[in-house]
Amino acid sequence: MKAEIITIGDEILIGQIIDTNSAWIAGQFNLHGIEIYQITSVHDNPEHIEQALFNAEQNADLIIITGGLGPTKDDITKQVLCNYFNTKLVFHEPTFEHIKNKFRNRNIDINKLNRDQALVPESCTVLFNKTGTAPGMWFKKGNKIFVSVPGVPFEMKYLVEFEILPRLRDLKAGKAIYHKTINTQGLPESILAQLIEQWDNSLPENIRLAYLPNPMAVRLRLSAVGTDMKVLEQQVAAEIDKLKRLIPDNIYSFDNESLAEVIGKLLISRSASLAVAESCTGGYISHMITSVPGSSSYYKGGITAYSNEAKHKILGVNAAVIEKFGAVSEQVVCEMASGARELLKADYSIATSGIAGPGGGTENKPVGTVWIAVADTSGIKAEKYIFGDNRERNIIRSSQTALQMLRKKLIK
Repeated sequence: MKAEIITIGDEILIGQIIDTNSAWIAGQFNLHGIEIYQITSVHDNPEHIEQALFNAEQNADLIIITGGLGPTKDDITKQVLCNYFNTKLVFHEPTFEHIKNKFRNRNIDINKLNRDQALVPESCTVLFNKTGTAPGMWFKKGNKIFVSVPGVPFEMKYLVEFEILPRLRDLKAGKAIYHKTINTQGLPESILAQLIEQWDNSLPENIRLAYLPNPMAVRLRLSAVGTDMKVLEQQVAAEIDKLKRLIPDNIYSFDNESLAEVIGKLLISRSASLAVAESCTGGYISHMITSVPGSSSYYKGGITAYSNEAKHKILGVNAAVIEKFGAVSEQVVCEMASGARELLKADYSIATSGIAGPGGGTENKPVGTVWIAVADTSGIKAEKYIFGDNRERNIIRSSQTALQMLRKKLIK
């Protein structure tokens, strides 16, 4: 079954609010084997809404509409639906009783606008909204299903979960869809695509690959479609095993597990501790690490030594080394890592020093040049990277790369 989501409201189109409803509905439908064909946002305009309904009907089997069901003048969805389905509004007594009880419990008097919320299109099946005053509405038109729900997120979610999805399950509307996301780090999207091209081309017909790049990582999502969920899981697992042989060092986790979480588990398994010394990343690595619950069991602390003076006085970096090689250098970042490890009595340490930008670059050290070092009892390893000219992305990429360097040391 294919579905289209239509969100109604000028506030979405002018950027006043973010349409989180569509993302949530799409996720829920996908889990139940319902493919999202399209997501459309429209103005609070009758002609625009009707045109969207008509277009959706041409391509989708299920159309779900959110928004425009409130008590105010700009809430026009019900009347538009009456026009579209050639029906009229009728008074729905059970909905009105629910509204009266809800207002009575809050000591609020009911006015005409509240009463009008009990008006529903005559041809619809009313979906009881336990959480609010605007009911959902279910329409059938030939073999197409139209459902209208409030735009208030918690009301919409209740109706989808307890009224809409159970009806769709009874209709056996869905099919088995299985997603698995592989998180990779250290390979740009173009190089990664080249390395796994043959594997991608040989995927079974029912499995699709999607690239989801961001400054943190390149995520690969495998989506399998079929009739048996267990079979799909086995198929995807077999393909991931093949992928691991192609890029063994670059896959760090699956689905929503962050690299910082992976690092935490590795450190806990070794009863090891970590310290961080940051210059160009400005504390971002520490933020990533401490965003993981329980990180206090392995994270000793971090030092943001932004100035050369702080690098020298706090971390013990030799002032002559800074003078000779510059703050952004292998020599300095290694001394930073060593100093942090010794100062905080940690088993492992990470250090970063670079030119985040947009200014400060030179011909020999352009913006985006970053040195990263990882230290442990066996010694210090440092690597140089050139990430680009965007300050925010440079900070994120430097931090994620530093954690990846530590992960490689931990697993080897």
